[in-house]
Amino acid sequence: VIYTTNAIESLNSVIRTAVNKRKVFPSDQAAFKVVYLATQQASKKWSMPIRNWTSALNRFMIMFDDRISKHLI
Repeated sequence: VIYTTNAIESLNSVIRTAVNKRKVFPSDQAAFKVVYLATQQASKKWSMPIRNWTSALNRFMIMFDDRISKHLI
């Protein structure tokens, strides 16, 4: 499944920038926190809903059910 690479590349850029600003992390938890906060900040800028997201999510559930279902409400 290939889905909107522009959005993925944009998110990767935001995460890369946040990680490169810090260079050194005292623990894995600190690195995860920076990635999480960068993702949250990026998601605030997204104003348009993702087209056909339901279809893509259904496909992801088929392929990665064991990994994705625990993150869904």
